[in-house]
Amino acid sequence: MTQAIQYGSRKIEYSVSYSDRKTLGITVTPEMEILVKAAYATSSEKIKEKLRKKAPWILKQLSYFLSFEPKTPPRKYVSGESHLYLGRQYRLKVTLAKRNEVKYKGRYIEVYLNGKTKSSEKVRELMESWYRMRAKVKFAEIAEPLIQKFKKYDIEPSNLYIREMPTRWGSCTPKGKIILNPELIKAPKPCIEYVIVHELCHLKYRDHTSKFFELQGREMPDWEKWKEKLERVLA
Repeated sequence: MTQAIQYGSRKIEYSVSYSDRKTLGITVTPEMEILVKAAYATSSEKIKEKLRKKAPWILKQLSYFLSFEPKTPPRKYVSGESHLYLGRQYRLKVTLAKRNEVKYKGRYIEVYLNGKTKSSEKVRELMESWYRMRAKVKFAEIAEPLIQKFKKYDIEPSNLYIREMPTRWGSCTPKGKIILNPELIKAPKPCIEYVIVHELCHLKYRDHTSKFFELQGREMPDWEKWKEKLERVLA
């Protein structure tokens, strides 16, 4: 059952699970859920008191996860429109042809349509398929040297997957699988590296503890710069 406290103008919703434990723990998940773990005898007032005390940290964590939300505005998929690929702007050029194909040449992404009309929906489908294909290739290339670097910490992902995620740039599973959002292919290479490093660090430290940030900073000292760039470039 979801409960809530008021902290200034913010309403903080949370859920509580009770168990045979001595301490009270608060976790903010990447899905922006606030989970409280408490001992059976813990009163609701004590839980609320702890939440109010930790509210600045909770809001900071929520803001942090929110920053990973893809924000690219919708496109119309018509000639002349601007589209991103690896951080660079390309002009879309749609041409009727004998077969469906997508190429990028110079400063253009060229979409060739097999048909008599320039269907924006078909252009969208072809471009999304092309982006996914490029993401599969480029993400593997970018990830490989980073994976090699993390082996010294006994960290190695079991696999690298691509999956559309409405509110995440990347995630990882307890079994070591790293999942990347194909939308990342539109960002500069260091932004992609940042997300991969972030997820590699999560294979060792599941939560955003001081040790997590220490490892991330050691392997990518300028990670904050590229995190901010990622938020701006796909805004």
